[in-house]
Amino acid sequence: MSVVGFSGEWILSTRGSRLVAVHIKESNREPYVFECSSADKKPKPTKAENDSDGGSSEEAGSDNILALVVSPSGKLVALTDDNKRLLVFQRDPWRCISTRWVVRRCVSLAFSPTEEELLVADKSGDVYSFSLAEPEGAGLLKMGHLSMLLAVLVSPDNKYIITADRDEKIRVSHHQSPYNIQSFCLGHRQFVSALHIPSGHPSWLLSGSGDGTLKLWEYKSGNLLQSCDLRQLDQTLNSETDPNLDKDEVQNHNPGSVKQNATVCRIISSPDGHHVAALCERVSAVQFFTLDPDGELKLVPHSQLHLSQPPLDMAFNPDGQLWILMESRDVPVQVFTLRQSCWQRAADQPELSRVTDGLTPHWNALEAAMRTTNHFQHLFKLSYDNITPYLQKKQQRLEEQQMKRTKVQEDGGKRTNVQEEQQMKRTKVQEEDGGKRLRTEPLS
Repeated sequence: MSVVGFSGEWILSTRGSRLVAVHIKESNREPYVFECSSADKKPKPTKAENDSDGGSSEEAGSDNILALVVSPSGKLVALTDDNKRLLVFQRDPWRCISTRWVVRRCVSLAFSPTEEELLVADKSGDVYSFSLAEPEGAGLLKMGHLSMLLAVLVSPDNKYIITADRDEKIRVSHHQSPYNIQSFCLGHRQFVSALHIPSGHPSWLLSGSGDGTLKLWEYKSGNLLQSCDLRQLDQTLNSETDPNLDKDEVQNHNPGSVKQNATVCRIISSPDGHHVAALCERVSAVQFFTLDPDGELKLVPHSQLHLSQPPLDMAFNPDGQLWILMESRDVPVQVFTLRQSCWQRAADQPELSRVTDGLTPHWNALEAAMRTTNHFQHLFKLSYDNITPYLQKKQQRLEEQQMKRTKVQEDGGKRTNVQEEQQMKRTKVQEEDGGKRLRTEPLS
């Protein structure tokens, strides 16, 4: 999975099994590159541990990075890979300060606002807590779902843990006692794939799903404030061609980009909390919204940014510029700035050329990571229509029963006719026999 993010003045990008950090301001700072395949290997379990686990062997991973998160201060970065490593990095200077292992492969990470704790959500539905004060300490089981987890967050006041799973549920639990559930945010019709608390709005929660909707919640009460279907917005806002497209891009552009099974894979907000950007997987567009706390509509559709190809990820830098990671060797990153209420591409920035030069040498790793299939396709629940076959069989059974009853009635009518004919014959015979006897009797 390819991810882009910011840690202060550093832009971070994960490329296959590689973490690359490039300073966007100072050209004399060498990029930091970390290769997960060269990290410490997990110690082999002893015979006693194997016996306690039933002798089962673990499947070896591929070292590809599965999730990345930056701490609120930007000084710490954590990632987890397919080999179940949990790595924590410190910035300035860059170094790995902790290497630990998780029980199962993880899908989402979250720092606590105090940066004393790192929460890890895995595919089995469990959330583990790892202490940052003890770099070698084992993880403690914090809470669990009955379904696969896809996202985890910690509220800005550090009071709540917000988790989302494959069964369309968003759960808000108390941080100190996760068995106490504050609320549920229910309304999605497919798995919940993305969560985000917008900057400057600590009581709101944005969620994206495989049903193609973006929802705004008041998560403490579980109230749904607004829901936007990105598929309908795509048809509405695509009436005009985006000014950021080149001539060749306009010719090859397909306005109906958001498909029926589009999955919202990323939700981010600008540092001032005024703008929200939503991205659907394998869709060549970014949908922008504005947040209006005082308006009737809290989440107001703003515009849509069309791109020449589906982006991999996106992030706002501290200055409010939108950086988009692309599937392009020549232009791996594009930068957009809000000018006159329109997001316009900034192609002449020195920071952009510096980042491009830093990321291009590692493009082979990114190309290998891009060859994977849709990350969310296997999460869609298949619906089976067992009612229609049942009704068809029932109708067929009723028709067969009716045919049998009709046949019985017809057979009964035939038998009745035969009996009547036989009775008539017997009567006729009796009458003929009676006449014969009368004629043969002697006269007295």
